[in-house]
Amino acid sequence: MHPILINLGPIPIHTYGFLIAVGFLVAINVIKRLAGRSKLDVEKVLDLTFWCLLIGFVGARALFVITRFSYFVENPVEILKVWEGGLVFFGGPLVVIPFLIWYMKKYKLPPWKTADVLAPGLVIGHAFGRLGCLAAGCCYGKPTGSDWGVRLYSDLVDRSLQGIPLHPTQLYEFSALLILFAGLLYVFKKKVFDGQVALTYLLAYPIIRSVIEIFRGDIIRGFVIEGILSTSQFISLVIFLAAGVALVVRLKQVQGLKHGT
Repeated sequence: MHPILINLGPIPIHTYGFLIAVGFLVAINVIKRLAGRSKLDVEKVLDLTFWCLLIGFVGARALFVITRFSYFVENPVEILKVWEGGLVFFGGPLVVIPFLIWYMKKYKLPPWKTADVLAPGLVIGHAFGRLGCLAAGCCYGKPTGSDWGVRLYSDLVDRSLQGIPLHPTQLYEFSALLILFAGLLYVFKKKVFDGQVALTYLLAYPIIRSVIEIFRGDIIRGFVIEGILSTSQFISLVIFLAAGVALVVRLKQVQGLKHGT
């Protein structure tokens, strides 16, 4: 881990915050390019992207605070120290999706086409965020049981796990997200109906997250079934099933349009 990237005089630049910022910029650039290719109103899409990233960031932080509620009640100022790490990804979509629906309806953006543009940007931004997690020492893995693994000393790591080899779950997810990003760009290029990219993401990421959860060691994140089904795995299951239903509905809509012509 490397929590401080550089010190500018008395001001420390935290690696986590820096990588989150880089992820935002890369995501915006990707979305801008894809919006242009899709012949969408680029300015409206970029405005939507900015607000989604901001609202999603707040939602992810809020869910992190909820998972450590007793600590933050005693240390409320710590809630603001987002540059030191501490986001729960699924908190973002939970607050972003209602806003996304409202914005697209208000500004008359085609929902499925817009979602296809946003999905790859979300994935690459998320990937940079996972590198930030590694630097900060959060979202860590279980002990590997050998000399292989990463050693973390962050206050975000349970004291019993500090300094021993842990599964680099942050790197596992970073790698998986890069592969998913490349896959979504390929689907975007070859897609046969609007919504194909977004639905591919909503089906693929829950699988990725559920597998990586097996290796996670930060049990404070919570379980629906203790030691068996984590909160993130439960949310992943719900998203996967909802995306599967949406895919069936969408395919019927596309087939209906074809037969209608």
